[in-house]
Amino acid sequence: MKQKFKNTSDPISDYLIRIKNAVAAGHRLVEIPASNMKKEITKILFDQGYILNYKFEETENKQGLIKIALKYHPVTKVPAIRGVKRISTPGLRKYSKSENLPRVLNGLGIAIISTPKGIMTDKEARKQNVGGEVLCYIY
Repeated sequence: MKQKFKNTSDPISDYLIRIKNAVAAGHRLVEIPASNMKKEITKILFDQGYILNYKFEETENKQGLIKIALKYHPVTKVPAIRGVKRISTPGLRKYSKSENLPRVLNGLGIAIISTPKGIMTDKEARKQNVGGEVLCYIY
């Protein structure tokens, strides 16, 4: 059964909730409509070890699709993504200077920041001394 994707007012929240729900349900794969920002966030999640793999596919409506293979511990089946929290929303944007960037779980989680130099983790933003919009926390 193919599901039609609804138009949401906050596509990043939709992306995060789809991942969160798939992890809660124990799914191995989740499909999400693509955008450039979602692709960058997916690459960060892969680089930080929160997802197993990802694939960008073209669709007939030119939007594209992101297929994400979720990561679980091989023995205990505990998901790599324990929590996802949206910080900046379309109704209330949250910006942070480079010296005030948040630390998630005292450095065990990551904050994804949208900076003028692109989307990056809080650690990379501190290293490059740039601030920006705090999109979400992942731990």
